[in-house]
Amino acid sequence: MENHTLEMNEHTSLGKVEIAPEVIEVIASIAAAEVQGVAELRGNFASGVAERLGRKVHRKGVKVELKEDGIEIDIEIVVLYGNSIPEVGKQVQDNIRSQMLTMTALEPKNINISIVGIQFKKDELIEE
Repeated sequence: MENHTLEMNEHTSLGKVEIAPEVIEVIASIAAAEVQGVAELRGNFASGVAERLGRKVHRKGVKVELKEDGIEIDIEIVVLYGNSIPEVGKQVQDNIRSQMLTMTALEPKNINISIVGIQFKKDELIEE
């Protein structure tokens, strides 16, 4: 899908509706952050700098690919110590899927979760 937007299957009498991949990234990011046991999402250097400058980056740690066979979402999270990593991962997948269906009527083909660290306390982070 070269145009970097996702066209909805339903056309209205007023025209078509398209969704940018960045919108899907924001939906997935917020849905993941809502799950109990998720300490934070892991972004890149640029998103870290932007947050330090006071700008909230809702897409950090999320990558969306629009493929011919569907939407693929990759997300990197840090889990709070004491939580079941498989359970947190499953809950993140379920919440992203649910929010995607509710907000866009689209169902992702894959939602891949990468656990990139464990956080013990608010400021104490152990990474792989």
